[in-house]
Amino acid sequence: MGKKADGKVLAQNKKASHDYFIEDTYEAGMVLTGTEIKSLRNGRANIGDAFATIRGGEIFVHNMHISPFEQGNRSNPDDPTRTRKLLLHKEQISKLLGHSKQEGYTIVPLKVYVRNGYAKLLLGIGKGKKQYDKRDSAAKRDAQRDIQRALREKQKVAR
Repeated sequence: MGKKADGKVLAQNKKASHDYFIEDTYEAGMVLTGTEIKSLRNGRANIGDAFATIRGGEIFVHNMHISPFEQGNRSNPDDPTRTRKLLLHKEQISKLLGHSKQEGYTIVPLKVYVRNGYAKLLLGIGKGKKQYDKRDSAAKRDAQRDIQRALREKQKVAR
């Protein structure tokens, strides 16, 4: 059986760029059961409410929902949002810990994908946006959309 899902984004946290200024990213491996990885490859994951914490020199992701695999029954976990351990180097964990200790910074899961057969989670160091920052981002996005629309209209007229 081929690795169909290799390199494909399986789950993405679209609210992260809306709610946080992402300053740095880290790629972490995930400790999963066999049926969890099968369900993940089927795209049955949600990281919208997920967050990461550091305890005892190890990093964990909480509230990452992976639906139970339909065909599996033996090793299906009871809790689809169980806490899962992430695999990072000690230096990376210490950098993450230093950033997350600063006021207003948090560790945010950005996306889940499979690379070389292993499930990976992209973590970002994010600083929370204020309400006016969100409005500024929306205004810039709308202005950029209007510019692109005007350019397309101008190109249609020129033909």
